[in-house]
Amino acid sequence: MNVNDLHDWARRRRRAFFFEERMMADSPHSLARRLADRAEAVCRHYLSNGRRQGSYWLVGDVRNTVGRSMFVRLKDSPKGPAGKWTDAATGEHGDLLDVIRESCGLADFKDVADEARTFLSMPPPEPAPTAVRHDPAPRGSPEAARRLFAMSQPITGTLVQSYLRERGITDLRGTGNLRFHPRCYYQPDEHSPTETWPAMIAAVTDLDGRITGAHRTWLDPRSRDKAPLDTPRRAMGDLLGNAVRFGAGGEVMAAGEGIETVLSVRQVLPDMPMLAALSAAHLAAIQFPDTLRRLYILRDDDPPGDGARDSLVERAIAAEIEAIVISPQLGDFNEDLRTLGLDALRSQTRMQIRPQDVARFMALPA
Repeated sequence: MNVNDLHDWARRRRRAFFFEERMMADSPHSLARRLADRAEAVCRHYLSNGRRQGSYWLVGDVRNTVGRSMFVRLKDSPKGPAGKWTDAATGEHGDLLDVIRESCGLADFKDVADEARTFLSMPPPEPAPTAVRHDPAPRGSPEAARRLFAMSQPITGTLVQSYLRERGITDLRGTGNLRFHPRCYYQPDEHSPTETWPAMIAAVTDLDGRITGAHRTWLDPRSRDKAPLDTPRRAMGDLLGNAVRFGAGGEVMAAGEGIETVLSVRQVLPDMPMLAALSAAHLAAIQFPDTLRRLYILRDDDPPGDGARDSLVERAIAAEIEAIVISPQLGDFNEDLRTLGLDALRSQTRMQIRPQDVARFMALPA
C-alpha cells in the first residue's frame, strides 16, 4: 500500500498525535477545546477578514477570504459546541485546529499543534520520536496526481454530483474514478497568486488500473457550472496512452474525448466500458486492451475530432479491431443530451451500434 496516497488530513492528524499523547497530557481534543474557549480571539487572529455577528464569526472561507459563507460558533449552544465551523458554500466543516491549518497554509499537523500552543502560550511538548517526513511530490508529476486523488472524496452529495446533474448526467454508476476536492489549488500562471476552487478530480489510469495522472475541472458553487477561469480544466501526470476509465475493458468498449461526453453516452449504454482520453490528440493515442475486438469512437463534431477519429480508426484496423464511429447530432454528445434529451440520444445511439450491443449494453427507457 502506498503510504503517500493515504496522507490526508485526518490521518496525518491522528498519526502526529499518536506519540504526543504518550508524552503529554493534552490530547488533540483537549487542544481544540482550549482554542474553543477562546474562539473569538482565535477568529480575530486567524480569520481577520471576517467579523462577529451575534454568536458567530462570519468570513468567506477557512483560508480567511473576505465573505460571509463560513460561520464559526463562538459559544457553546444547543446547536453545537464553540469552535465548530461550517462553510455553507462547500459543505466543509471542522474545528479551530482546521482554521489554523488552512489560514496559515500548514501541511503537517505537528506544525499546526505548535502554532496552536504558541497562540495559547503553552509550553512546547517534550520531544517525540522522529516521524518519517515525506518530501513534496514534484509539481505535475504522477505522484502528485496520486496524492491529489487520495486527498479527494467520493462525489455523492457533493458539488460534482450537482454539476453533472446540471449537464443531464444522473446515472453515476461505475464512476469511482471521479472525486471531489473542496479547495483545489489553481494558479492562472507562474506569476499569479494561487487561488482555491472546488474541483472534480478524475483519475487517469493505465491498462493495469495504476493512476498515472489526474484531470481537474474547477467548479463554481453558485452556478454549479465550470468556474469562471481562463482554463477551468487542466490535466497533470503521464497522460499519453492513458485515460479516465469507466468500467473494466473487455471485448467491446467506447472511447471519447471529454469526461462529460463519455458520461452522456453512458446514460444510454450504462454497462458498456468506456474511457475519456481528455483531448483529441490523446484519444488518437489510447492503449488498446488485449481483449478488445470492437471499439466505438465517440467523436466530437469539429476538426480535431475528425483527426482523432481518422487516426484511431487506422490504428484499430492495424490491430485487427473493428472500429465504429458514433457521431452526435450537434457539437458533442453532452450537447445532444442537454438540448435534445435522453430519448433522442438513446434513439440516435441505437441506430449507430451493433444490434447485439443494443441487447447487451443499452438501458431500457424508464
